[in-house]
Amino acid sequence: MEKMVLSNGLRVVMEKIPTGRSVSFGIWVKTGSRNETPENNGISHFIEHMLFKGTDRYDAKAIAERFDSIGGNVNAFTSKEYTCYYAKVLDEHLPIAVDVLADMFFRSKMDAEELAKEKNVILEEISMYEDTPDDLVHDLMSMAAYGSHPLAYSILGLKERLEAMTPDDLRAYMKKQYTVENTVISIAGNFDDSVGDLLERYFGSFAVHGDTGPVSPPDFHGDLLFRRKKTEQNHICLSLPGCANDDPLQYAMALINNAVGGGMSSRLFQEIREKRGLAYSVYSYHSAQADSGLFTVYAGTAPKQTKDVMELTKEMLYELAVKGMDEEELRKGKEQLKGGLILSLESTSSRMNRLGKNELMLGRHDTLDEVIARIQKVTLDDVNQVLDRMFAAPLAAAMVGSSDKVIANVRRDDLVLLRTNSQASGQ
Repeated sequence: MEKMVLSNGLRVVMEKIPTGRSVSFGIWVKTGSRNETPENNGISHFIEHMLFKGTDRYDAKAIAERFDSIGGNVNAFTSKEYTCYYAKVLDEHLPIAVDVLADMFFRSKMDAEELAKEKNVILEEISMYEDTPDDLVHDLMSMAAYGSHPLAYSILGLKERLEAMTPDDLRAYMKKQYTVENTVISIAGNFDDSVGDLLERYFGSFAVHGDTGPVSPPDFHGDLLFRRKKTEQNHICLSLPGCANDDPLQYAMALINNAVGGGMSSRLFQEIREKRGLAYSVYSYHSAQADSGLFTVYAGTAPKQTKDVMELTKEMLYELAVKGMDEEELRKGKEQLKGGLILSLESTSSRMNRLGKNELMLGRHDTLDEVIARIQKVTLDDVNQVLDRMFAAPLAAAMVGSSDKVIANVRRDDLVLLRTNSQASGQ
């Protein structure tokens, strides 16, 4: 990994992979839905869309055609804490990718007519999301866990807020958030030493500076939220406090997640899907932010099976709270985690993503060997420290479905008591 700083202070992180013929290029901006307010919720995602709607040199069709003509891909995504614009092309076409993405980044027209059309596209995207209960329940889960904190805001935003937004609103937000200090360029793949001059030419004149200041950390609320919808399945999420991006215990958290529902051999998958056939989709995941994290279990099942699935899920969590993990489960989890990490870095896209996110959110880059060493060093004491944190508060619960009868009767504080009692008795 190499790092350079352009004449204006813009950070660039690069990883040369000379054995391939592709290169991935990304522009990362440290802004997302957690940087918004109730009044402008959705604006980060709206800007992401509008940067593809044309500049003086390229209209929306020309942007698409430019990448299609070289067999490349261009796209973007918005998260709770950052936005990324990226392209993957053949190494010989990197200058084209940089040229077009830089033009989009600096000279988007924000045309009022195009904005009105794209606003409708996003409203349709929100409607599609509302009609997808297995996605919707995760947004509901964020609200149950974080209440009114910005981390609970929808990335897509609210219809009534989006409808009121103007080109000037988007430009003002960009001026505040799209600063040199908030931006990182990441590149991974086959490139030569001329890349520094290329980036200086296109990004060296970037002169919007500013510090957006710290964000406030959230409190874990542990609420219960239900959205009634006519669906074939009930969609359920249960969440507990997790670890932040830079937490020393993050790998212990990852091992707990693997054991509970992170793969086909996990406790939840084996018990609920393989042994009993009660759900097609059942899993857990851990989402880490700059100052917080959530461990979440998801299951989708028929209304008549919801009670059984909920009871089995709680039993899995009871067992975790009381008994934790054993040495063999820890050993297997480490191998799974190491293998998944290594395999995930086989493409230039994944390496570019890792570089950009690490520089933007952590300001440092651990080598693969360093990460593997940290995974290997995780002990059962580390796991128990995370479990103490997870079960220190009543769990948050969210459900989208036809009836809230099952979830309304779930005790959300009993895991706290179980963990406390098991620790007191030395189990």
